[in-house]
Amino acid sequence: MAKRGIAKLFRNGRSQAVRLPREFRFKGREVRIRVVPEGILLEPIISDTREWFAELDRLNTEPFMSPPKKARNQPATPRRKIF
Repeated sequence: MAKRGIAKLFRNGRSQAVRLPREFRFKGREVRIRVVPEGILLEPIISDTREWFAELDRLNTEPFMSPPKKARNQPATPRRKIF
């Protein structure tokens, strides 16, 4: 089950801000935000591609872009008559 908690909302100038509990904090100074059917989703921004792929591998049971376990059964490419 995913971690759950309650965050405090407050105003910062003309913007609304969220004060996240320590266990939900992000590294860096910015997060990506988007609207999803269940609500609003905050995601970390990862600029280093190696770190990004490592995070995908950590979250997935199979590595990202792993080679197929079994070769595909493809028919031979037909030879074509050229003009």
